[in-house]
Amino acid sequence: MTIQEQIQELKKKRNAVILVHNYQLGEVQDIADFTGDSLGLSIEASKTEADVIVFCGVHFMAETAKILSPQKTVLIPDETAGCPMADMITADELRTLKAKHPNAKVMAYVNTSADVKAECDYCCTSANAIQMLEEAFTEKDEIIFVPDKYLASYAASKTNRNVVIWQGYCPTHARILPEHVVAMKEKYPDAKVMVHPECSSPVINLSDEVLSTSGMIKYAKESKANEFIVGTEIDMEHALKAEIPDKKFYPVSSLAVCPNMKKTTLGKVLNSLENMVFEIKLSDDILTRAKTPIDNMLKFRREAQLTKK
Repeated sequence: MTIQEQIQELKKKRNAVILVHNYQLGEVQDIADFTGDSLGLSIEASKTEADVIVFCGVHFMAETAKILSPQKTVLIPDETAGCPMADMITADELRTLKAKHPNAKVMAYVNTSADVKAECDYCCTSANAIQMLEEAFTEKDEIIFVPDKYLASYAASKTNRNVVIWQGYCPTHARILPEHVVAMKEKYPDAKVMVHPECSSPVINLSDEVLSTSGMIKYAKESKANEFIVGTEIDMEHALKAEIPDKKFYPVSSLAVCPNMKKTTLGKVLNSLENMVFEIKLSDDILTRAKTPIDNMLKFRREAQLTKK
């Protein structure tokens, strides 16, 4: 059997579901039951009858899956696949910041550890950060936003909210420079430029659209344009081509590679299913407290949608 066939056989044996983030290697994306962004994948897995979740992504993503599916066994194929941005804020550092702003409310980007989420009031995604600032808070609120300074700055610039910004960032998106965008626009003048809000402000200012990974797929599907310059991790191109094979996608820079995302291989997925490694374990206290800001976000989103109907 091929390694892909072995994975599928073991998946059935374990009653497992395989989640694969859009930044994973193309060959890993191709074996997924679900591909997408981190929160969306965790939500999809929580709806399944699977006993086991194999999360092909980085550590905080697998933690989020465990928070939303505490009764399921959650595995990450490479236990060293972390997120530098998530590591730029610890629970202790957040508690210190909260002590300096005792009346502030706290919103965490989902790209944070479970320990950090446990200290927060709300979560947000790259897709709904602006909406969360506008609709979950008032002009009088002081809002601590962790950990991504670029997402926080972009979202704050679109609102009139009082935001205390933590100075974390994604090294992969920080490697995308304005000159990369300018060069690609000169090379492909008819292409639309879509960039992730984890990019720096000068890069965002050169774009046509600022979008999450799921937003990029939706926009490219609906757009009349046939060519797109993609300002995020390079394997987003694979995800876009898989969904929209009749359009052309150009990564803005070959430097936009997340080394942690590339740690997951087919061999490691097979090993994960064979040996049930590496399991995500969180204390009951963290599971409960970290779920609160996620529930608050999801509840708020549902209420906001009902209000708009």
